[in-house]
This record gives sequence, C-alpha cells and structure tokens, in this order.
Amino acid sequence: MTRVTSVVVLLGVVAAGPGLALAQQPSLVEVARKEAERRKAVTEPVRTFTNKDVEKVSPKAPYSVVDARPDTEKPAAPPPGGDAGAAANQPGGAPPAAAQEPAKDEAYWRKRMTDAREQLQRNKLFAEALQSRINALTTDFVNRDDPFQRAQIAQQRQEALAELDRVQRDIENNSKALDDLQEEARRAGVPPGWLR
Repeated sequence: MTRVTSVVVLLGVVAAGPGLALAQQPSLVEVARKEAERRKAVTEPVRTFTNKDVEKVSPKAPYSVVDARPDTEKPAAPPPGGDAGAAANQPGGAPPAAAQEPAKDEAYWRKRMTDAREQLQRNKLFAEALQSRINALTTDFVNRDDPFQRAQIAQQRQEALAELDRVQRDIENNSKALDDLQEEARRAGVPPGWLR
C-alpha cells in the first residue's frame, strides 16, 4: 500500500511539474510593467553617437602599411637603373601588368572551373538537406495535436521553404555561371582538357 501511494504521489508531482514551473514565471504584462518602471527610473540622458562624433576621433591622415611594418620587414631598395620598377613603387604610379591580371594558364582555368563546380555541388546538397527537413516538418505537423506546437512547426516549415527557394535560385545562378565560364573559356581558346 505504501509503495502504491508513493508511486501515485510521484506521478502527481511529475505531472504538476510543468504547471508549477509556468506558474512561477512572470507574465508578459509583469515584465512590461517592470521595464516601464526601470525606464522611468533612468535619469541620465543616453549618449547617442553620430558620424560627426566619429570624425572627431578618426585620424586626419590614413595609416601607411609600409610605414607600419618593422624595419626588418620593409621592402628592399629598387634595383639600380630600373625606372619601370621605380614608377610602380611611387604613389600614383601604375603597377606592372603582371600584378594587374593573373596569368590565364591551365591552373587558372582549372581553379575557376573547380570552384564553380564545388559551389554548385554545395548548393545542391544544401537543397537536398532542406527538402529532407521540410519533409520531416510536414510529417511532424500532421502528427501534432497541440495548436501551439503546430504553429511553431508551420513557422519553421515556412522558413525552410523560403530558404529552399533562395537556394534553388542560387543553383540556377551557379549553373548559368558555370555555362558562362565554359563559354568564356571556349572563346579564349582554352583547351577542353584544362576545364576537366
């Protein structure tokens, strides 16, 4: 008899636990009232920062990356008799042509194609994962009876659907970019073996 009584009391406490926890939490009205009282108690004006305040603090001259490095890391003196190199080191001078555009060799084209294919593959995998999540949320929604839980699941499902729509647009854009890259390579006369 004692054992049955203790089991019944234990089940009663377990069943009443969530209700007791909810009863101890302050309601939204109480929280809003406390926040309003706290705001009334604040007497100091709040400092607002504007762009004019930032201009007062910012330095007048920009920092130079070359000057900021220690002496051991400063660039070596230009080679004697090379005016083209000296013009590139001067402020406002044109950098050499090699620094402006990378060499479009086999490694360049392979890297661009690999990056484009990997991005497309990542987006396809992400779309599959989102579709799996949407399917699970749909099943979970159908199997729930509680309207609050159903509303939460419906919200999560809508967010997942919106994300899936965005990812599918990205997949279309990535496919188009991959096609455009292949066309660009064809026009540039790149051998097909470089694009594999």
